[in-house]
Amino acid sequence: MKKSIIISPNDNVSVALTGLVKGEVIDGVTLLEDITRGHKFCIKPIKAGEKVIKYGQVIGSATRDIAVGEHVHLQNLKTDLSGELEYTYNPVETPNLKTDKVPTVKAYKRKNGLVGIRNELWVIPTVGCVNAQAKEIVNRFNQKHPNLEYVEGVYTFTHPYGCSQVGEDHERTKKLLQQMVKHPNAGGLLVLGLGCENNRMDVFKETLGDYDAERVEFLIAQDVEDEIVEGVNRLEKLYEACKTDKREDVLLSQIKVGLKCGGSDGLSGITANPLLGRFSDYMASINGTTVLTEVPEMFGAETLLMARAKDQQIFDEIVKLINDFKYYYEKNGQPCYENPSPGNKAGGISTLEDKSLGCTQKSGNSTVCGVVFDGGQLNSTGLNLLNGPGNDMVAVTNLACAGCHMVLFTTGRGTPFGGFVPTVKVSTNTALSQHKKNWIDFNAGDIVEGASFEEKLQQLIDYVCRVASGEKTKNEINNTREIALFKTGVTL
Repeated sequence: MKKSIIISPNDNVSVALTGLVKGEVIDGVTLLEDITRGHKFCIKPIKAGEKVIKYGQVIGSATRDIAVGEHVHLQNLKTDLSGELEYTYNPVETPNLKTDKVPTVKAYKRKNGLVGIRNELWVIPTVGCVNAQAKEIVNRFNQKHPNLEYVEGVYTFTHPYGCSQVGEDHERTKKLLQQMVKHPNAGGLLVLGLGCENNRMDVFKETLGDYDAERVEFLIAQDVEDEIVEGVNRLEKLYEACKTDKREDVLLSQIKVGLKCGGSDGLSGITANPLLGRFSDYMASINGTTVLTEVPEMFGAETLLMARAKDQQIFDEIVKLINDFKYYYEKNGQPCYENPSPGNKAGGISTLEDKSLGCTQKSGNSTVCGVVFDGGQLNSTGLNLLNGPGNDMVAVTNLACAGCHMVLFTTGRGTPFGGFVPTVKVSTNTALSQHKKNWIDFNAGDIVEGASFEEKLQQLIDYVCRVASGEKTKNEINNTREIALFKTGVTL
C-alpha cells in the first residue's frame, strides 16, 4: 500500500494515506513532524502569501513560510474565499459518454409512468402538532399486521413545521411535503393534518397537482372523534390497494440517484468521491440521472462546474445557484466560508476550497445538464445540481423530494443517518468500514490499498442495482429514517 499520494503533478502538498512518523522519507521528503492519515504535508517550499495547491487547484494561501516536510493545515493555511464573484462562461469539452448495455432492476411501476424502488406506506404530517398521532397510527397498524404481505414497511416522517411559518418557509414546507406525497417509493400515503394550521389541508390538496386518488388519503384530526382509529382505518384501505403491486424489470437508467457527502476526511476526495464521480459519469452514459447538492460545498470549485454547463442558460442558472447562497449567508451576517466542520478539520480538510474540490469530485466529468431550485423536480437526465445547504438531513431530504430514489452518501468519519429513501453509506477508508459495520454499506477505502477504480465502479453499480431491487441498506435495517425541512425565515 502506498503511504501518500500527490494528486496532481502541479500540487505542492502530498496527502498521507496512512499515519506517518516524523523523520520518515516520503515522496523524497523527510517529514518534520508526524502526519495523520488524510492530512497534508509540504513537498515544495511555500512562502507566506503563496498559494497552496491540491487537486491541481488552489485550496488557500500560506499564512507563513512552510518548509518541505511540514504539516500543512489550519496553523499555516487560510481560505481565499470572499463574497459574490463575476463569472464568465468558458465551456470546456466534456466526454461524450454512451453505453448501450443498460442493466435492469426489479422495481414498481406506478400509474403515472414513474417507478419506485420501495413499496412502503407513509404517514405524512402537514404540521408538527400531529407528530405523536402519526407515530401512534403507525404503531397501531404495525401491531395489527406484524407480518406485512403487500408492502415493505409502514413509516411516518415527523417535522416541527407547517404552522407559524410565512413567505418562503411556508411555501417550501408545503412543496417539500407535497413532493413526498407523490414520491414513487411509497405505495400509499396518509396525509395527516390538525385542522387549524397555516398548511391548510384544502390548499395542500388544491396545489398538490396530479396524484393517484386510490393511493393517497387525507385526514384532519379535528374533524373526527378518534384520529388514531380513523388513521389506522385509512391505512387499511391503502394497504388493501397495494395487494397487486409487484416488482418488474425496469432499466437502471430510470432510477434517479442523489450524491452526498458528510463527515468527510482527507481521503474523501481521493477514494469515495471520485468513485461516485465515475458512477455519475456511468449513469450519464446510460441516459440516467444523478444529482449533486450542497451548494456551500461548491464554493471554491464552482467554476469547474460552470465550465461543464450544457449551455449558456445552464451556466446562468449555476451562477444564480452560487450567488444566491452566498447572499443567504451575507444577509444573515455570516461569512460564506464558515466551513469545514470540526470533524472535517480533524480528518485533514483545512479550508472550504479544500473541502469543495473534494466534494465536487462526486460530479465526475460529464456535462451539467440541469439545475433545480427550491421545490423543483428533476426533469433533465444526466448530471443535475440541486439548491440546498450541506447539512446532511436537509440535503438528503432535498434530494429525495426532488425525485431521487436513493442517495449515495460518502463519509470518512461515519454517520448512522438515513433519509426517507435508501441512504447508501460509502466509506472513504477501510478502517471506518471495519469499525462501523452497522453503518457502512460499501467500502471505497481499498482504492488506496490496490483496488482499481474500474473494479470498484462495477461493484458499486452491482450494489446499486441490488438496492434498487429491494436489498435493504444499513439505515433501513436500523430503521434510521429522518427528514429535515430547510428554513430561512422567522417563526411567528
